[in-house]
Amino acid sequence: MTAIHQTRFWTGPRLFAFATGSFVTALFIGANAHLIAVAFSSEPDCALHPLAEGTAALRAAKPSC
Repeated sequence: MTAIHQTRFWTGPRLFAFATGSFVTALFIGANAHLIAVAFSSEPDCALHPLAEGTAALRAAKPSC
C-alpha cells in the first residue's frame, strides 16, 4: 500500500495572510465603532451662519449663537 502524504494546513504564508486579514478587519471594525461613538457623543452648541440670504441651503439643527 502507498502511504498518504499529509501536509500541514497552517503553513507560514497562509498563517501570515490569515493573521494580516484578521488584523485589518479588526482595525476596520474598531475605527468604525470609534467614528460612531464620537458622532453620538459630540453635540456642537454653536454653529456660524452666513449673513447673506441664500448662501447656505443647510443650517445647523441648534443655532445658539
